[in-house]
Amino acid sequence: MRKGLYTEVETEEFLKKYVPIAKHSFVHTQREAEAAVRKIGFPLVLKIISKGALHKSEVKGVRLVKNKVDFEQEYRDLVKVAKRKKLILDGILVQEFVEGEYVLMGLKKDPVFGHVIAFGVGGIYTELLKDVTFRVCPITSKDAQSMIDELKMRELLYGFRGGKKVNIAKL
Repeated sequence: MRKGLYTEVETEEFLKKYVPIAKHSFVHTQREAEAAVRKIGFPLVLKIISKGALHKSEVKGVRLVKNKVDFEQEYRDLVKVAKRKKLILDGILVQEFVEGEYVLMGLKKDPVFGHVIAFGVGGIYTELLKDVTFRVCPITSKDAQSMIDELKMRELLYGFRGGKKVNIAKL
């Protein structure tokens, strides 16, 4: 494992060895994207992959696509966004759309504590809600459960107001 910030594509390549992840394809051209769409199907998500756009929603770099017509327009729009924002575009991630809750999981090597794992509310709410908990690695299943239970937003994971429950064991 190399040091530094990982793009979403690099993270998913690492994670797929350990946990199920959404079907995806990392592409560099519209033709490659069209082939990926045929394999993945709709609905899907297109995401700008660039080290200059780690918070993709801030640059409007994530698009939910429900059909072929939308796909063609959204793909072109993402390329335009990258040019307009002067991003070095590594490519576009074509990803299966999976309904669920957003969580943040991170790992950092702290100079004092060594490796530290972060877990919390993810997506666009991470910085807004700051609902994140930390543990020094390694952690046990009991530690992981306590991290989940410390979150203010934990009820989302347990099926708040009839919502779908998250598979806590896999999480």
